[in-house]
Amino acid sequence: MLLGASLAGPPIRAHAQTEPERPEIEGLDRLSPEDHEAAERQLERWKHMTPEQRERVRRNFESWKHMTPEERRAARESFQRFRQMPPEERARVLEDFERWNQLPESRRQELEESYRRFQSLPPERREKILDRLHRFQSLPPAERERLMRNWKRWQQMSPDERRALRERWRGMSPEARREALQRRLRERTAPP
Repeated sequence: MLLGASLAGPPIRAHAQTEPERPEIEGLDRLSPEDHEAAERQLERWKHMTPEQRERVRRNFESWKHMTPEERRAARESFQRFRQMPPEERARVLEDFERWNQLPESRRQELEESYRRFQSLPPERREKILDRLHRFQSLPPAERERLMRNWKRWQQMSPDERRALRERWRGMSPEARREALQRRLRERTAPP
């Protein structure tokens, strides 16, 4: 049996069976002991990642490399704030990130562009938008759903239909607007 094993190939060292071979990583030996330990932990995490997770890490690293020093500093500060959050809030943030990561790339790009446009607005305009958002979020669920249905109807209108509706609304006096809104409310709440 020993003869068969020796003919089958080179001898296997005993520690190679218990310790998986590690790829040589350039520069790892130049790290401080603390950084070396952190790198080892990250390598261990890497081994357990799915190919999709590894690809996301690669993309994030590419983004990191293209960040300015100010952007990197802001990212580090955000991470520190995250680490100081209560566990429930951290869990909510992680859920938000997971939802973000599930979005198609095209949708993420649309949202990033919207955010950039929002950030470029004058501060008073941003405040008005945030105020409206907070008012919307404080509405009862049924009212929010109604507003969302109206918004979807608005989105489905052609640009000409929207323009005509805006012009009609702007042409109305404040009293006429109030009357139209009250009439709409009565129509919605009237029994069938």
